[in-house]
Amino acid sequence: MIRNFVLLASEAVEHSGFGLNTDILETNLINLVIVIGLLIYAGRGFLGKILSARLESIQSAIADAEKRQKDASDKLAVQQGKLAQAKTEADNLRQKAEADAKHAADLILATVDADIARLREAADQEIATEQDRVIVQLRQQVAEKALASVQSYFDRGLSESTQIELIDRSIALLSSD
Repeated sequence: MIRNFVLLASEAVEHSGFGLNTDILETNLINLVIVIGLLIYAGRGFLGKILSARLESIQSAIADAEKRQKDASDKLAVQQGKLAQAKTEADNLRQKAEADAKHAADLILATVDADIARLREAADQEIATEQDRVIVQLRQQVAEKALASVQSYFDRGLSESTQIELIDRSIALLSSD
């Protein structure tokens, strides 16, 4: 079948050849020119209106977009100003908080130092009081032991010569006053 088609095509080319048909009526060239002319004449206003409407809508969309961009830029500038102000306030608050924390720490350290000094003073007083009490107690014990020793000495008795000597000393002491 393909063979038959190729044969028919080759025969048609041999008989007719390749060329332009110059017959205006046969090619409908006049009809095509009239239809295209009518389309251009009648469609120009319609197509022009559509294109101008489309152009206006595009221009208004561009103008609207530019206006929104300007508004957004203005709002961005305002918000950036507020952000800068907020950062400044945050820095001020942080510095104030650090200063307050340092002041509070200094107060606490001063209070702790005062408490330590008071506790040391109280401990020193307690130690001094305890030392005084121990010294008094030791004196009492020494005095009691001395009295006990004297008592045991007297209990053993004094010799007569010692008694006479003791009486003479006591008299001498009384007469010297």
